[in-house]
Amino acid sequence: MRAVMFREYGPPSVLTAVDVPVPEPRAGQVLVRVHATTVTSAECGMRRGEPRWGRVVLGLRRPRKGIRVLGLEFAGEVAATGAGVRRFSLGDRVFGFTGFGVGANAEYKAIAERASVAPLPAGLSYAEGAASVDGFTTAWYFLHDLAKVRPGQKVLVIGASGSIGTYAVQLARHLGAEVHGVCSGRNAALVTSLGATRVHDYTVEDFTGSGESYDAVFDTVGRSSFAACRPVLARNGSYLPTTGLVNNVHAVRTAVTGGPRVRTGMSVRKHAALAKLCELVEAGELRIVIDRRYSLADLAEAHRYVDTGRKVGNVVITLTEQAG
Repeated sequence: MRAVMFREYGPPSVLTAVDVPVPEPRAGQVLVRVHATTVTSAECGMRRGEPRWGRVVLGLRRPRKGIRVLGLEFAGEVAATGAGVRRFSLGDRVFGFTGFGVGANAEYKAIAERASVAPLPAGLSYAEGAASVDGFTTAWYFLHDLAKVRPGQKVLVIGASGSIGTYAVQLARHLGAEVHGVCSGRNAALVTSLGATRVHDYTVEDFTGSGESYDAVFDTVGRSSFAACRPVLARNGSYLPTTGLVNNVHAVRTAVTGGPRVRTGMSVRKHAALAKLCELVEAGELRIVIDRRYSLADLAEAHRYVDTGRKVGNVVITLTEQAG
């Protein structure tokens, strides 16, 4: 099968197409024929070996063998099953998250049936399915599970036009909050259409001087800090960063000092969030924003585009004509 691999850290040019054997599903695993996957900012960081402390997991000098094929999100159909599989059958349309195993930048991916995999909603194409997994489930984890956003609160989403951000705006509205967004002016209309009642254009405005007070500030792109956001946090507000080692220290400290808190973590097991995603999709209450589509052969070009920081919503990699 065709896959795209990187054997050293660096720019998109380190990504090379290779032929590797189709994996055999072990007991409890399903083999998915991948129709669509994505390129995320997180994967671009992995390709670069950034942040540096992450190399403890990724590999100190070069990526470990188990992560050399990237790809966190996928949608496809079950092509084979290992012994003991009960949840899925041959031909099932599925989508999911590979977690630390990555590997979806390939024509086939073997994954445990107990992993974050779910039936693909009937109304979604494979491309839409792949583009919905990590952004939605990460937003759900931070806003619903950590911040426990409820009706009447006010939420600020930093990076509101990105993959996580476009879902965060919609989810905060779904949870009953008033939503403001931070993005460039060129994406303000999109963010407004997703449910934001105010958009701060970061190219001309510093939202920390806006005079607003937020129950939750969700930084989806790692461009702020707790100290910078504290002036706009309500007394018991939550600062929600998706990245940054120092934020783990702040999370421990603010848990005991009172006042605004830093709440952070990693969304790895996504079963409950995927169920909520399916519910909203089937109710017609979720918009999936796809910016660009590339073929697997053009994966390096997709990485170059994501590296520009100008991605809006999701960048999808289509592997088959059925991807949609």
